[in-house]
This record gives sequence, structure tokens and C-alpha cells, in this order.
Amino acid sequence: MEPGVRRGRPRDEAVDVRIVESAGELLLGHGYDRFSVDEVAVRAGVAKTTLYRRWPTKDHLVVAVVARMQDEVPVAYRNDVRADLTRYLNAIVDGLHRMRLAGRPSASGDTSAGVVAEVAAAAARHADIGAAVRAMFLRRNALVLRMIEQARDAGELEKGVDPEVVFDQLAGALYYRLLITGAPIDAAYVDRLVASVLRGASG
Repeated sequence: MEPGVRRGRPRDEAVDVRIVESAGELLLGHGYDRFSVDEVAVRAGVAKTTLYRRWPTKDHLVVAVVARMQDEVPVAYRNDVRADLTRYLNAIVDGLHRMRLAGRPSASGDTSAGVVAEVAAAAARHADIGAAVRAMFLRRNALVLRMIEQARDAGELEKGVDPEVVFDQLAGALYYRLLITGAPIDAAYVDRLVASVLRGASG
């Protein structure tokens, strides 16, 4: 190290985990509108400056929570692409429902998209948040695309199948219902969706 040059203290990953876990509990419990970054700092036992140094705004922290929820969903090819995709999508749907109902009574009948809509709006308004959201989805999507490629290579899908198109059809249908129509997304719908998409991809 050059004389006079000081290095900052390395970032403590355990603090990051504690903050994001606390943020997730508060976000899902209170909903987006009543979600407070200052309250996250108190629950996580960190200074507000520590939190804001990592996530400068409420929206940045919410994106980190969503990314953690996505990372908790396993992605693996187990030689049955229909079962594998159904399992994965049902786990994603469970997370979407939790974010939709964040801070609301489960029987409220409100079909708005909740936290997901707020993240989409923030991504549209702010370039840096948009970049973070895209990076989050691209990282996760790469794992699912690899799973579809493995199924294609194993002969479960037609050789000419485009994994991106297959996944776009699956994910696009879920988010269309969540963000646009408000139509229900349940296990029965996921079964129908996967069966329909794979019917076209299996020849």
C-alpha cells in the first residue's frame, strides 16, 4: 500500500444479511407504504449511516429484499422438465403472493400487485434501480435458461427450442396476470401454463 493511502474497513457480509432479513420481515409485515428504512436500522441493530451506505434509498433496499427472496428459490434440472418448471414457478408464485399481500389482510380481496408494482415503478423512474432490477432477473433467469437447455439436450424438448422464448412465455404470463389483469395465479394455473408451453416445445 502506498504511504498515506488508507483502505476502508471491509464490508461485513453478516451485517448485510441481518439488514436484508430485517427489511424482509418489515416489508412483508407492513407493506411498501409503511415500510421504514429507519425502522429496519433499529431492528437490525445498525446505525442508519451503515444502512444508507449500502442502500441509499428505500427502493434500493426493497430490491435487495426481492433479490434475496428469489435466491431462496432452488433451480435444478432433475430429468423431468415439466415437474422442474412447475416446482420452480409455484415457488415464484408463492413469493409473488407474499409480496402482493404484504401489509394487507389475506381476505382483503385487493388484486393489486403490491410490492412488485412498486419495484417496477421505481425501476422505470430511476436508472440505477432499473439496472439493479435487470441484473437481479438476468442472474436468476440464467439458471432457469440453463435448466431448459439441459432438458433440451436430454431430448425432453425439441432440438430447435429457444430456451429464452420458453421462459419468456412462462414468466411473462405470470407477471401479466399479476401486474395487468389481476387474474388469479394458483397451482392449477401454473400446471396449465407449463403444460401448454411445453406442448409447443416438445413437438
